[in-house]
Amino acid sequence: MRPVAWWKIALMGASFLISLLYALPSLMGGAPPWWPQWLPTAVVSRGLDLQGGLYLLLRVEADKAVEQTVENWVDEVRGELRKEKIAVKGVERSGPDALTVKLSDQGDPGQVQAVLGKMYPHLKMESEPGIVRLQLKEKEAKEIRQFAVEQSIQTIRSRIDQFGVAEPTIQRQGEERILVQLPGLKDPSRAKALIGRTARLEFKMVDEKGDMAAAMAGKVPPGDVILYSEAPAKGKNGKNVGKQPYLLKKRTVISGDLLTDARVNYDQFNEPYVSITFNRQGARKFEQLTGEHVGERMAVVLDNTVYTAPVIREKIGGGKAQITGSYTTEEAHDLAIVLRAGALPAPVSILEERTVGPTLGSDSITQGVRSMIIGSLLVIGFMAVYYKGFGWLANVAVTLNMLIILAALAGLQATLTLPGIAGIVLLVGMAVDANVLIYERIREELRMGKSPLAAIEHGYDRAFLTIFDSNITTLITALILFQFGTGPVRGFAVTLSIGIIASMFTSIYITRWLVEMILKNRRVQRLSI
Repeated sequence: MRPVAWWKIALMGASFLISLLYALPSLMGGAPPWWPQWLPTAVVSRGLDLQGGLYLLLRVEADKAVEQTVENWVDEVRGELRKEKIAVKGVERSGPDALTVKLSDQGDPGQVQAVLGKMYPHLKMESEPGIVRLQLKEKEAKEIRQFAVEQSIQTIRSRIDQFGVAEPTIQRQGEERILVQLPGLKDPSRAKALIGRTARLEFKMVDEKGDMAAAMAGKVPPGDVILYSEAPAKGKNGKNVGKQPYLLKKRTVISGDLLTDARVNYDQFNEPYVSITFNRQGARKFEQLTGEHVGERMAVVLDNTVYTAPVIREKIGGGKAQITGSYTTEEAHDLAIVLRAGALPAPVSILEERTVGPTLGSDSITQGVRSMIIGSLLVIGFMAVYYKGFGWLANVAVTLNMLIILAALAGLQATLTLPGIAGIVLLVGMAVDANVLIYERIREELRMGKSPLAAIEHGYDRAFLTIFDSNITTLITALILFQFGTGPVRGFAVTLSIGIIASMFTSIYITRWLVEMILKNRRVQRLSI
């Protein structure tokens, strides 16, 4: 038997000590007050199925982002043609991915194409008598859709982070879907409203000269739009008379993408409102607009709903404005969150929703831990009875294996799910499987007449390749599950991957070192196997 190298003993001791330090906070339900801060304090994160929460599968209506992009070009095209002194009858969106320029009688289609071709090289242009049609190329439309999904993920993540949910899962699924998991959430309806709100903030001028009665009858003036108030208006008798209609200019004079901050403040009556701050460009534009439209009304529109339409009394500098309404403090806080995080580039719809209660999560933990204990006791009992002294060495390795898995989950801040617990139960059996192969090989060597020490040497050496091959193939499978799986499947894959690596270390090396230390300087005539 080879002498035991000092570095092997040091490595085994360090593995046990480090694993114990990382695992103890989780085993104790959190680091106690006396626990030194310089030691690991992280605990294993529990997944949605273990502590309850909200599961959402969202679909981004990316085609709406394409439509909005083309709609934004209407004003740009109109302004560019006006700057070049090219007279046109109108510019309007003529489809989800196209806009049409209607020329005046003296309009030259070639001149329009020459001007707009430099400005929009990514658009296809076609001309007919009196009309120039601009259409988005399919490649550009695809990029806009992809960017809409990516931006939606970032916006939703920003909103959730400000909402205060710990360890959320937000990831893309397929082309236009987003998976959102919010473990430990206590108010699912509020979270859904926060996540799904488009939060497109716009400032539009009220059409003071327009005929509201005619507009309500279907004769909306060109360039105008009818939008309604958020809350029902009050009649002379104080009763609700329905949401108030507003006749607004369709053109957005300032958009929410010029905001830098949004905060909740309180007025003299202790009613909450949202104070917004523009960036330098927005502040300059806001000051200019308010100076040009003194005495007129400017509507604050959020997701096509008019929140307020105050009269501009004077030029407003400083880049600040207010959004008032009948809010609770919680509603004002959520509005400030979505404005700070920015608008979603396209609306999102909920395809699938599941709410897991904390009671169900507690039951899952209890049943999972119970199954893990029962499974471990059965395996430990079998190994102790069937392989005697060597079986107890395998049981020591299994115990250390469980400790390493717990420590790795805590140290890596991986999320433990119910399938993850199932993976740990599976790993208890897999951890002793390697020892079973080694011990059976040792028994075979003994039957062939080898001495006990030689049988141990050949048993470990010759079983290694078989164990290595089987574990590597399982590890590859776990990595594929992690790459292409979602939610609980990924949790299972993480636990399985960590466990396979840990079991290779404990089953092959730890047990061999223990055997070497026990049999050091001894003349062994018989093995307890």
